Amino acid sequence: MRDADLEEIRALSLFRDMDLDHFAELMRGAYHQSFPAQVTLIEEGRAADFLHIVTEGAVELFAGWKDRETTLAVARPVSTFILAACINDAPYLMSARTLVPSRIVMIPGSDLRMAFARDAAFAQAIVRELAGCYRSVVRHVKNIKLRTSKERLAAFFVSEAEKAGQKLTYDLPFEKRVLASYLGMTPENLSRALRQLKDDGVVVDGTRVTINDMKRLQEIALTGPLIDGSSFSANSAP
Repeated sequence: MRDADLEEIRALSLFRDMDLDHFAELMRGAYHQSFPAQVTLIEEGRAADFLHIVTEGAVELFAGWKDRETTLAVARPVSTFILAACINDAPYLMSARTLVPSRIVMIPGSDLRMAFARDAAFAQAIVRELAGCYRSVVRHVKNIKLRTSKERLAAFFVSEAEKAGQKLTYDLPFEKRVLASYLGMTPENLSRALRQLKDDGVVVDGTRVTINDMKRLQEIALTGPLIDGSSFSANSAP
């Protein structure tokens, strides 16, 4: 792995306080690979062989049941997935596939568990990371269950504007199919919510989003730290 890649991974809160020798040993068995779009990286039910870190691109975390499928999160640089399964040496509860061409670091789960057992600072960081994942999931469930489709979409647009540096014009980071699935909507419900928000000053042209009245959008979403935060994607996905 390139030194620049190692520095970027080392900067993650999960690895920042690790003993340098332990970090170097953990990275010695890691791989950094490029993948085209729509490649399945892991499948739910399979053994958690690797912890994955997205350094470029975007990865959709999804699950299926019978003939249905839903998006649970999207991992964007620089972020990890799926930590809980790796630490527990348990089957993945989600599948993952690249949305766009991506570069992924893969750390063997056995090496991760060994570092967890011997490095106290790393173990504490893992506990904090898992706690953050849990809170992110709770926020997402609250978002789905307590907000209407229009409110959920408004909250997402506000969040993306903040991530873009308070810009009122930006591009959606992924296709509308993924957005609808993550927000618990059908494509038809998403289209309806988009039409409703157009009356409130939101214009979506393809992937381009323009917010003409941020105050109105915030009033619709009623954003707040107990339900929002970085619940769509974070430094570590569940």
